Amino acid sequence: MKTKTDKRHLKRKRLVEEFFSGAFHNLTNHSLTAKKILNHIDLIESLMTQAAVEGKTRKINKVDKAVLIVSIWELAIEKRTPPKVIIDEAVELAKEFGSESSPGFVNGILGAILKKLK
Repeated sequence: MKTKTDKRHLKRKRLVEEFFSGAFHNLTNHSLTAKKILNHIDLIESLMTQAAVEGKTRKINKVDKAVLIVSIWELAIEKRTPPKVIIDEAVELAKEFGSESSPGFVNGILGAILKKLK
């Protein structure tokens, strides 16, 4: 993230807000990118679950889940942005929207997924 007004940052921020809204099932209200993400939601959620630290399940709060959904889609499916940029941006979004523990949690999950994808 160059600045908080960077176009890529603002696009990711809008997507996180869209997924945070919780209206995942009504595709007509979503942006084209969100619809693309929803087409892969089962894979994304599977990767998220598999990346849980040492198999421990943790109820992921809605903010962290929204950030992870967008970031995992970029890492595993879209693959147009370098992984380091995706993870850095996800951590910034987690700082902006999440709790005190969100940045570390998001970083850990995405790091585990990246390791698995390589």
